[in-house]
Amino acid sequence: MALWNSRGLRGSQLEESINLTNEKYREGGLALIQKIPTPITPIEMDKSHGHITLAYFDKKSTVDYIGAVQGVPVCFDAKECATETFALQNVHEHQVVFMRDFERQQGVAFFLIYFKSLDRYYYLRLRELEPFWKRAEEGGRKSFRTDELDEGYFFDGKNGFFIPYLEMIQKDLDERGE
Repeated sequence: MALWNSRGLRGSQLEESINLTNEKYREGGLALIQKIPTPITPIEMDKSHGHITLAYFDKKSTVDYIGAVQGVPVCFDAKECATETFALQNVHEHQVVFMRDFERQQGVAFFLIYFKSLDRYYYLRLRELEPFWKRAEEGGRKSFRTDELDEGYFFDGKNGFFIPYLEMIQKDLDERGE
């Protein structure tokens, strides 16, 4: 049982930036992307403020975000990494399974990774994750380094909060020939 307060608000700044970006995309009629809430069961409450102070996750969540971009179904999970090495333990098998199924239904699935040490974002396509995933399953390294990634899918944020990931989705679709 994973406890809700055990991981603090890790990634909350990233999540807030994605939420603001998604709102801008919605307002501009470019995309409709929704945050998928993680189902929790409260254990302790601060009755004076009505806040949950301790809870556990009810079940495995799939991805953080799901929606459509100009008629294309998309789903993604957001991850934050303090170093230039990303540990695959941050990706869960049920997420990979869901993303594989999603892409079989003609959707686009990816991870949006913020590498804090570089102050850069990375659009990790599911098909790019697969060799790293297989390597780990076969007993190899259970992480990947930024120098193993496609330089063309690194990008910068704008104005301190805007994360222009739609450009990467378009690049991904162009490479797929869609």
